[in-house]
Amino acid sequence: MAEIVTLTDDTFVEQVLQSDKPVLVDFWATWCGPCKVVAPVLEQLAAEHGDKVTFAKIEVDQNPTAPRDYQVLSIPTLMLFQNGKPTSKLVGAKSKSAILKELDGLV
Repeated sequence: MAEIVTLTDDTFVEQVLQSDKPVLVDFWATWCGPCKVVAPVLEQLAAEHGDKVTFAKIEVDQNPTAPRDYQVLSIPTLMLFQNGKPTSKLVGAKSKSAILKELDGLV
């Protein structure tokens, strides 16, 4: 069972941009209600598909550089990175099926 990786601005390049696997990054904050709705869905997806996709989260208030660099203006934002580049973005609380649709072909 795969765990969700906790990122920081210092670990973002190594764990996301240099990853061999696709990485779905959850940009979130502790005060964000919709972020709390998405969290258990991502935990479930990580348990089911963590062998094919790395699931990660970064707290935007404590780590402002990565959200700024990728123009994250609303949270939660889920951003899929492949080969060091962002390939898709979901903004707002999304259902498991919507997230799986974004991961189509990877899981």
